[in-house]
Amino acid sequence: MADAALRLKSLVEQLLGVPLPVRIRAWDGSQAGPPGAPALVVRNRRAVRRLLFKPGELGLARAWVAGDLDIEGDLYAALDLMSELVWERGEDARSLLQMVRDPEVRAAARGLVKVAGLPLPPAPPREEVRRARTHLHTKRSDRRAISHHYDVGNDFYEIVLGPSMVYSCAYWPTPDATLEDAQRDKLELICRKLDLTAGQRLLDVGCGWGSLAIHAAREYGVSVVGVTLSQEQAAYARKRVAGEGLTDRVEIRVQDYRDVPDGPYDAIASVGMAEHVGAERYLEYAEDLYRLLKPGGRLLNHQIARRPQRDESSYSVDEFIDAYVFPDGELAPLGSTVGQLERAGFEVRDVEAIREHYGLTLRRWVANLEADWARAMRLAGPGRARVWRLYMAACALAFERNRIGVNQVLAVRTPEGGDSGMPLRARTWGA
Repeated sequence: MADAALRLKSLVEQLLGVPLPVRIRAWDGSQAGPPGAPALVVRNRRAVRRLLFKPGELGLARAWVAGDLDIEGDLYAALDLMSELVWERGEDARSLLQMVRDPEVRAAARGLVKVAGLPLPPAPPREEVRRARTHLHTKRSDRRAISHHYDVGNDFYEIVLGPSMVYSCAYWPTPDATLEDAQRDKLELICRKLDLTAGQRLLDVGCGWGSLAIHAAREYGVSVVGVTLSQEQAAYARKRVAGEGLTDRVEIRVQDYRDVPDGPYDAIASVGMAEHVGAERYLEYAEDLYRLLKPGGRLLNHQIARRPQRDESSYSVDEFIDAYVFPDGELAPLGSTVGQLERAGFEVRDVEAIREHYGLTLRRWVANLEADWARAMRLAGPGRARVWRLYMAACALAFERNRIGVNQVLAVRTPEGGDSGMPLRARTWGA
């Protein structure tokens, strides 16, 4: 009799002490759980073994990436329903057998072992970064981490990002605007906040595929140096710059921002890059940007932020993101970012929180990926494509539920005389 789903549901509910909010469909065709709810598809016993040896977020992620586990129905609804179980109940568990204390729960754990078969831990999927993650953020380790994420292939990023090729939060005039229009509005907003004028020099730190550099040079007449650690990004950006006829105004370098020798610049943009810097090196990052900016120049720092902890020493990096998406990436609270910029000498003049805009952006990226799923799997591999679908959908929900945010911080290297060059009322940004 096919009953694996019912047994799994019963055993997991015993362990967690709450009803499962999703259905389970097991490898033997059996189903159990609330009718009409999204289904967690357990394709084989290996998925159960992964969760036995690594309960919580990382075990689920490994099963998902390997194709042992899937979701049938609305991906966002399923992730939302499961979030409390995965990200709150399971986050501190090291192994399921270590969690059990009373005889009933111990019996449930033994039942899971029987369902899973021989309790041998499956190897992690090959997409997982299996190395010691020290978060030292040396130039070498940063190059390796950036390559892992950004050198998936430009063709793959074209599928996800669309024609704009901008890999950061868009700025939406309305929820039903096109992604391309919203990304163009974001680039325009950055240029206006920086008060760019013809003949100025702009440093684009973490320039990606060159979209901001091209927009600033073409629309504002500035000279731009864009730096990235990704060889693939740089090659793509240079080709775009040449296609726009802007090689006399835009230079794309494969270079660490710490090694930029030719400051000072009139303005600096750092968009979606500071998340790679690392908490221990953030003051150094801010000091480097301060050094590269001329007195009176403006910095626009566009950065994802996490919620602060009552006890900051208890904060730990997200296991799934660290292992599969952004090795050595770290998020900081907004207050910490502002404080470090001020310690470096900047005067922080404006902070704009645009959290809701990232939820909209990520949902469009997921839709782009799903619309060309077969090609995405061919280009990146099935496991990597599954990583991206899960990570972007989960992040969309995290922004929508206020678990993380994103902010544009505008700062000035104010001269000793105190003239910041900022208008008395700046919120329109020249629009």
